[in-house]
Amino acid sequence: MANTFHPLDPLTAAEFTAVTEILRDAHGVTVPEWRYANIEMAEPSKAAIAAFDAGGDTPDRQAVVVCFERATNSTHKALLSLAESKVLSFEHIPDQQANFTVDEWEEADAALRAHPDVIAALAARGVTDMDLVFMDTWTYGDVLIPEQYKGRRVGWSDTWVRSGPGKNPYAGPVNGFHCVIDLNSMELLEIEDTFTVDRPEVMGEYVPRYVPERIRNSSTREPLKPLDITQPEGPSFTLEGNKLEWQNWSLRVGFNYREGMTIHAISYNDHGKVRPIAHRLSFAEMMVPYRDHCEDHYRRTAFDIGEWGIGFMTTSLELGCDCLGEIRYLDATLHDSKGEPYEIKNAICIHEEDNAVLWKHVDHDEAEVRRMRRLTVSSHVTVANYEYLVYWRFYQDGNIECEVRATGIMVVSHFPEGGEHPHGSLVDQRTYAPFHQHFLVARMDLDVDGTENTVYATETEMVPVGPDNPYGLSLRQVNTPLRTEDEGKQDMNYATQRAWKVVNENTTNGLGTHPSYKLVPGGAFPAMFPPDSPILARCRAIEHTLWVTPNSPDERWPAGEFVNQSSVDHGLPEWTAGNRSIDNTDVVLWYVFGIHHITRPEDWPIMPVDVVNFWLKPVGFFDRNPALDVEPAPPAACHHHN
Repeated sequence: MANTFHPLDPLTAAEFTAVTEILRDAHGVTVPEWRYANIEMAEPSKAAIAAFDAGGDTPDRQAVVVCFERATNSTHKALLSLAESKVLSFEHIPDQQANFTVDEWEEADAALRAHPDVIAALAARGVTDMDLVFMDTWTYGDVLIPEQYKGRRVGWSDTWVRSGPGKNPYAGPVNGFHCVIDLNSMELLEIEDTFTVDRPEVMGEYVPRYVPERIRNSSTREPLKPLDITQPEGPSFTLEGNKLEWQNWSLRVGFNYREGMTIHAISYNDHGKVRPIAHRLSFAEMMVPYRDHCEDHYRRTAFDIGEWGIGFMTTSLELGCDCLGEIRYLDATLHDSKGEPYEIKNAICIHEEDNAVLWKHVDHDEAEVRRMRRLTVSSHVTVANYEYLVYWRFYQDGNIECEVRATGIMVVSHFPEGGEHPHGSLVDQRTYAPFHQHFLVARMDLDVDGTENTVYATETEMVPVGPDNPYGLSLRQVNTPLRTEDEGKQDMNYATQRAWKVVNENTTNGLGTHPSYKLVPGGAFPAMFPPDSPILARCRAIEHTLWVTPNSPDERWPAGEFVNQSSVDHGLPEWTAGNRSIDNTDVVLWYVFGIHHITRPEDWPIMPVDVVNFWLKPVGFFDRNPALDVEPAPPAACHHHN
């Protein structure tokens, strides 16, 4: 088998193990005295990758590590050379908390459920079977941490009780009961036992065997006939290592603890000329503020990428029927807080999908029609009660679509008879789900026909009625170059159908215009925070739909590198304060989109997927429709029965 190694390949299990050995020997980083918050490959520069692809030397494999000493609550960041087995730097990062780890989350649940004070307090509420209890610990911002706990690594817990073994814990909130815990020592700092609500009769089960018989038996839904997706000759794509090729597309699939799945080195073979489109696509942050100031919810603002890492939350696609057809999977290798590697089997799904008609015209009695095929690269993430399903799709006409689907179980609260729930929707008997928002920040390092690009805001405006436009019919397109970072702070404008083009002004297409790719927005909505909100201060990245910055390897996290227990956004607002030039340079686009979730009964007890997406579409990148050469589907594939 040919060697498929590439410098962009994620770290291997052996490399994770090497990291812990190097740091143990050089700096005494041992467990359980220390925890590894994250270990990640330090990606080589574009120049180093280009040199390797041209047959040059392999760049040094390097790893970036964040670890913390529990007794002193001190965070350290290291850079290691794996080739030389040496530490290049080991720096103390004062007054910062590393991301929360899965081990801490599980240990906090066990420690709180075993604590005699918690057991006694819940017993006073009538909760006596601790095997039915689940303590879900969240991180939270510094402004909300009580003064006496400042400087500690802390979390606060929700408490949930299943109505029986194996049943849905999120259907049984214990309102007004929360614990504050030191995550380094697992010491219970405080029990907040503020109010009680009698538990109503709710139907919060979704697993068939637990759904009441009266509901199961009332269904009028007929079983579906089989729908078989078959490709008897196998898929049309090729996968060698992490390199994926299909229908003129070429790309590489990556993975890390924080962003989860990443897409690299995207190019299109345009009649023999391989043309770059993007160097790297990923999600760099996800902020989920719950828009309810009440006791149970005011601390509930999750940074699922910065505080946790959606790589750590990625689930195996072995566990359900998530993809159909002739599928290929990629496994992912990560590490626990001891630095020990583990594997997520089938972490990434790659398959082709039929997507109805690509293009068609009927001229008299003759029809030309082509069916659309798309290549989908996907992964699924479970963050406690919510699931996020991420799809990057590549089309035969040069389009790229990013789609996110949210599903899972909503957070709910009970309220007393006659009580109100103004900041959420009634979803069951005396049970409401608070309104909340899911802000995603896509980080897109586009290289349209090369690294030097300029971004344009492109808008449609009406031509005033006049002698040359007597009927008010004419529209014109206005393209405004964004030359500085201040100009690159852009907002959605429905009235003008604003979008943004990434243009290479250093070359022309066959029509004499400059090739570009257009970001077609979708799922964008306003932040809806007052400017002086301390919650907004942690992620001012959501104040604009789009930010454009010059590419810098140190600028990866729009709300800052250390988000856990943060008070201000050390990312995009600080980077753009200098108002740097973004004219004809290597640019990065930061696109803010997501779901404005006004909850509804139909989302309970398990939420049908809510779907949002955006597109990257070629505009003058090709001289004409690049899908003219797609072959028609064979007649046998279009048969029908009388």
